[in-house]
Amino acid sequence: MAARKKQRPETFAYQPFKDLKNVLERTRQGIPSPPAAPKNSEPLSDEEIFRNAMKEVREIKEFRELPVHRTTTIPRCKCTSSDVEALKSLEEIANGHRPLNLPDTQEYVEWINEEYHSEVVRKLHKGEFAIQDFLDLHGLIVEEAEEEVDRFLRDALKRGLRCVKIIHGRGLRSPQGRPVLKESLLRWLPGRYKKNIIAFVTARQCDGGLGALYILLR
Repeated sequence: MAARKKQRPETFAYQPFKDLKNVLERTRQGIPSPPAAPKNSEPLSDEEIFRNAMKEVREIKEFRELPVHRTTTIPRCKCTSSDVEALKSLEEIANGHRPLNLPDTQEYVEWINEEYHSEVVRKLHKGEFAIQDFLDLHGLIVEEAEEEVDRFLRDALKRGLRCVKIIHGRGLRSPQGRPVLKESLLRWLPGRYKKNIIAFVTARQCDGGLGALYILLR
């Protein structure tokens, strides 16, 4: 078997115990160790501490000038006189200084039997027909609301009432995120009750507004 070549011991750059052997040898021989370097009795100032800490720091020349990305200025919208007037109207409505015109909203609804003139809807919405009874559907599910509407209208027709109101709500808190009762009511009235109804329309603000309907019966 070939003899294994003897490897040289690995040397390290950091050798804290390099002089330990000499120190021990001098101690055995009674030779005193060289005196330690005198310590500075005065504490270093903050400036000296900072200078010592930063002495190895070198400037990165590439960072002398960093590019600055300027944000582009968004041009302001040029509003026309009609836009200014519309914004003013919205502000007055929000502050309660001007009534909301419900027919201008997307939630406004109206329906009239084809046997009658459309002027009836306008008069109905303006409140020219006295409300003789009402039904509130708040808190009901669709199946319960269907039964209540059927009972209410049959009773109103039996009593010979001409104008009634049904409060369906706007569905703002509906789990479905839409006015389920209102949508169902708008299917039932011109469907199964068409022969008993002249017209229906969104109520005035004082009577429930977009959350209620005036219904004109035959």
